[in-house]
Amino acid sequence: MSEPLTTAGEGFHPHLHDAPAERTTAPLHTRRHHIRADALDGDTAQTGGMRRFAAISGTTGSKKLWMGQTHVAPATSSSDHHHGASETAIHVVSGHPEFVFLHDSGDEPQEVRLRASPGDYIFVPPFVPHREGNPDPSEAAVVVIARSTQEAIVVNLPRLCALPADGGGHEG
Repeated sequence: MSEPLTTAGEGFHPHLHDAPAERTTAPLHTRRHHIRADALDGDTAQTGGMRRFAAISGTTGSKKLWMGQTHVAPATSSSDHHHGASETAIHVVSGHPEFVFLHDSGDEPQEVRLRASPGDYIFVPPFVPHREGNPDPSEAAVVVIARSTQEAIVVNLPRLCALPADGGGHEG
């Protein structure tokens, strides 16, 4: 490698300055964790039609982030759901999943379908009801999901329409 290494205050993180002296051992909550692909945790909140696997969560020391994978089988659609107050970022790894939302700023709510391809990103704001689907009859869809909470909050809903605020739904 012929390029010089970046020094503190240059390159990708110009706001960072010289790091304090290194500690010989880090407390558990600051240690780095390597979660191998075959070690993802399937014991997480689920929604019908899909399977979620946690990678980064409170069990790895995360305080503000949850990250994992979702697998959607061919010709499958999830149940309608939202993720509470957490923001959700989605990166499509394989397949062509669809993300279905309601656009309700007009006279009547309109269903919006976002058809994604490998490499695409989707953002889901907090409390937005949606469902994920995989219309492909033969190829599974796999996405990586990151949420702004360490918990995999999933609130399953009876329908995509937002429920009235007078107690028709439940919080997550």
